[in-house]
Amino acid sequence: MKKYIIIVAGGKGLRMGGDIPKQFLPIKGKPVLMRTLEAFHAYDACMELILVLPVDHQPYWKSLCEEYHFTLPHRIADGGETRFHSVQNGLALVDDMEGVVGVHDGVRPFVSQEVIRSCFSEAAAGKSVVPVVDVVETVRHLCGGGNSETVSRADYKLVQTPQVFPVSLLKRAYHQTYMPFFTDDASVVEALGCSITLVAGNRENIKLTTPFDLKVVDALIE
Repeated sequence: MKKYIIIVAGGKGLRMGGDIPKQFLPIKGKPVLMRTLEAFHAYDACMELILVLPVDHQPYWKSLCEEYHFTLPHRIADGGETRFHSVQNGLALVDDMEGVVGVHDGVRPFVSQEVIRSCFSEAAAGKSVVPVVDVVETVRHLCGGGNSETVSRADYKLVQTPQVFPVSLLKRAYHQTYMPFFTDDASVVEALGCSITLVAGNRENIKLTTPFDLKVVDALIE
């Protein structure tokens, strides 16, 4: 069964500071986005890699590939107005309706091989799969009027990527009209009335968002 991964990298990097979008920042001598692509290639060298980038970022990416001699085969789709539209554009490059496709955040370079394997294996059985990790801190719910209450953290999970689905299902889901509550691929699929299968994620699979995250990354690589 053919495997595809759509890696969405449309961030402007505003919370990182500076002028370089976070997906292009170097960590230990290699841009974040290259490490992310390599993680999926390491799992399956035959997996088709589709990278979604804003049009105005594509020349810079090309120059980085030349600078770092990055030759991993991948196709590029144009970024859209929202993440939803970016995934739509990536899906347009997937023409095998019998395959399995994942969607992954470009700034999550430390997804483990076991998580990738679990997600794609479950999706190959026809499931819609999302990796999650436990909430380890106390959670409070805002009730309004300045009030709040503690809720059971056992009732909540933190969601990661890759989120993986049968190609035919994800294409059908992304034919829907965009809604503001479509914050990830699972929410789009759920709007069709489909259930989601949760698998264990890995704690190191953080989404690089702030300068502090880069310090964590250095420790992970060490």
